[in-house]
Amino acid sequence: MPTHYIQANTNGRLHPATEPSIPPLNRGFLYGDAIYEVWRTYGGVIFAWDEHWARMRNSARALHMKLEFTPEGILNEIRRTVAAYRSEVPGAGELYIRFQVTRGAGAIGLDIALADACDYVLMVQPCPLLTPAVQQSGLSLSVVRELRRNPAQSLDPSWKTGNYLNNLLCLREVRARGADDGIILNLAGEVTEASVSNIAFVRGRKIVTPPLSAGILEGITRSLVIRGVADSAGLEVSEETIRPSDFPAMQECFLLSTTKDIVPVGKVDEISYKVGPGTVASRLKASFASFAALYSKSHPELSI
Repeated sequence: MPTHYIQANTNGRLHPATEPSIPPLNRGFLYGDAIYEVWRTYGGVIFAWDEHWARMRNSARALHMKLEFTPEGILNEIRRTVAAYRSEVPGAGELYIRFQVTRGAGAIGLDIALADACDYVLMVQPCPLLTPAVQQSGLSLSVVRELRRNPAQSLDPSWKTGNYLNNLLCLREVRARGADDGIILNLAGEVTEASVSNIAFVRGRKIVTPPLSAGILEGITRSLVIRGVADSAGLEVSEETIRPSDFPAMQECFLLSTTKDIVPVGKVDEISYKVGPGTVASRLKASFASFAALYSKSHPELSI
């Protein structure tokens, strides 16, 4: 059970997330036949609204799933859900918003023609924060050994679907070794990403991150860093193939995610990396914070 209150909205019905809301025949439950996106707020404003919505449309198109909701309609439902959440949990903290769409329900069977109509579930909870320990020392990562990233030719990691078994089992392995998260390799032995985050390293003064062709999710934070946030901090980004044998030549490592933006990594197995003030990662994080603050100021229509 969650340790904090989570507000849910299933097809427009508001309820606590601990309350069941979908039928056993729902295809998201039966087969992972679902897509989702997660937004967070900065200054009470939904961040990167259009980018996440565009990625959801791409995921739906890849799964031949017809979205029957408009951005405007879902934004209204998010506001209803946030209002219900704040009536239960007063305060002005930043929020995490998850929007999941399933193909719906129907007779048991894999054929998508058996589905009736799409369902959605919205969930709102506090946005997770970096702990002082992580800010000071960084995360501890370990390279996943037992499994590899599912290849794009099987189930493309660029599709943000409801099927996360590959990620889940990779995380289980490294957590059993005491690491916070894992670095997942593809079938060629190249670095892809962590369990729910993109990854980047610093070599000299350059940020290097795996290319999309390695088999990764096209993360929104990663894209924003490449498209301009890094440049505004006076930093260069290069998309390159990275292998574990390259790790000793790197000075820093960090994760990129929607909820926590830039997260420092202090260690990958036995290799230690620089963390803290004066690092490239701290400089990039400050630049991202400035970008997010400007975005929030420029998009009052996304205030919740």
